[in-house]
Amino acid sequence: MRQEDLRGAGLMTAAMAGFAVEDLFIKKASAHLPPGQILLTMGLCGLLFFALLSRRAGEPAFPALFRSRGMLIRSVFEIAGRLFYALALALTPLSSASAILQATPLVVIAGAALLFGEKVGWRRWLAVLVGLAGVLVILRPGVEGFSALSLLAVAGMLGFAGRDLATRAASRGLSNRQLGTLGFAMLALAGAIILSWTGGAHLPSAQAAALVAGATVFGIVGYHTLTGAMRTGAVGAVTPFRYTRLVFALILAALILGERPDTATILGATLIVLAGIYGLTRRS
Repeated sequence: MRQEDLRGAGLMTAAMAGFAVEDLFIKKASAHLPPGQILLTMGLCGLLFFALLSRRAGEPAFPALFRSRGMLIRSVFEIAGRLFYALALALTPLSSASAILQATPLVVIAGAALLFGEKVGWRRWLAVLVGLAGVLVILRPGVEGFSALSLLAVAGMLGFAGRDLATRAASRGLSNRQLGTLGFAMLALAGAIILSWTGGAHLPSAQAAALVAGATVFGIVGYHTLTGAMRTGAVGAVTPFRYTRLVFALILAALILGERPDTATILGATLIVLAGIYGLTRRS
């Protein structure tokens, strides 16, 4: 592997570690605060951070392109992904929610073929089907271990896949700083939607505030590092390292939360990861 590819892979792994820790902080904070309040706080802090970066770079934090059709569609999917995945983190095991999230690239592959006419050969279609079968293994519909709450992670995964597809169709005239501003604005809006539905916001304790602050910091660092990873090395060499997020999530869930994923979750996660790596590394 080339030096640039190694550096990109390292950055991607670091970004996924950051996102896994962010998920852990959100789950821990949800024991003290409503999920909507957590998302709203994180969104406003992240929005301010990236808006300041944009202004410092001499670009508008909220450009007119945000009101374009493509960006509005992207924003709707972003809200859906953030909203449902946050609820999944709060209400379901971290290990299963993280495993289901890993199917996002496979749904993007299928969506790109169906919506944009991208060439996807039968082997990649097979990888998509195997990955989706892995999601079903984790969900276990129709059997005793099925939990309807697990569908929250599926809805979040579909929201993020829709966001990624909409990003492909949206204008490329936006910097990563501006996209960060928009992304965290949608996170705040998702939190506001949850709060308007559930209510119950209250003054956080010192412990709860520290957990939310930790989630915010690791979320921002993860986003920044991810941006660097995607600009370093070949995409095909770097992108498969997205799946290290699941490894970090399983380790944190076991060590910090005491979760012990059952055989179905491990088998389903394995199918998703293997299918995803295969689908991302093939060109047709």
